Amino acid sequence: MFTNLSRIIKYGLAGFWRNGWLSTATIAVVFLVLVGFGGLLIFNSVTNIFISDIQDKIDISVYFKSDAPEDQILNIQKALQSLAEVKSVDYISRDQALEIFKTQHQADQNVSQALDELNANPLSASLNIKANELKDYSVIDSYLAGDAFKEYISKVSYTQNVNVIDRLQRVKSIAQQGGFILIVIISLLAALIIFNTIRLAIYSSREEFGIMRLVGGSNFFIRGPYMIEGMLYGLISGILSVLAITIFVYYTAPYLRIFVPDVNGWSYYTSHLASFFIYQLIFGIGLGVISSYIAVRKYLKI
Repeated sequence: MFTNLSRIIKYGLAGFWRNGWLSTATIAVVFLVLVGFGGLLIFNSVTNIFISDIQDKIDISVYFKSDAPEDQILNIQKALQSLAEVKSVDYISRDQALEIFKTQHQADQNVSQALDELNANPLSASLNIKANELKDYSVIDSYLAGDAFKEYISKVSYTQNVNVIDRLQRVKSIAQQGGFILIVIISLLAALIIFNTIRLAIYSSREEFGIMRLVGGSNFFIRGPYMIEGMLYGLISGILSVLAITIFVYYTAPYLRIFVPDVNGWSYYTSHLASFFIYQLIFGIGLGVISSYIAVRKYLKI
């Protein structure tokens, strides 16, 4: 078994080098396919980062009546934090709300004069709630609509934000589904291209298979070298595609901050480089091996 395997590897390497131009053309095709595949993965990641950044800026606020006891507000905060749908709950007291309001309108003299004339705090305490997922906001809003909270809550801002939340949820869903569909399409196209390219290599060596049959070559022994070639196509193309994409990301990452200022694109890419490299290799080698196997099986009638 070890002898046969070593011969298969040897013949596969020999065929790879012997068909130099065809191997180069195949690697170029697989390289372009893998660049497209890798670019699609990065595009999906950037889209998810962009949507997540917007999602983090969305919340709903619960405004309490001016006579609502602070201990009741804190109890409601604890109750909300216990919900699986809730990511975080921030309490803003009446005094804090007033300070924030003054800071935001410090350049407006009319607002400052109006507050001085009131000689009282017109603002109410509130809770700012962030959900784990966009779809969770409707659950939280339904929870807050319960009878237990009606005597303390003045208003919930969900109805003001519901259109934005629904639109963002649709965008996120379309981006995820569209990315998956594009990956499937590009995988099928890649398999078809590699399949037809390897067919040419098999066709150019068709006379050798009759000789192998005559000397007792098994199906595995005849298929093996072409599967090794397919593996080499995927391996080399995967390495080259990662190098090309890494260079591209390095020079384009600064522009990502225009859209998502809080994210360092280059750091994010390098932190995921190992997994991205593995995905590229698995995709490239898998396509090469599977396409080689199918091409030999179908067109050599072994």
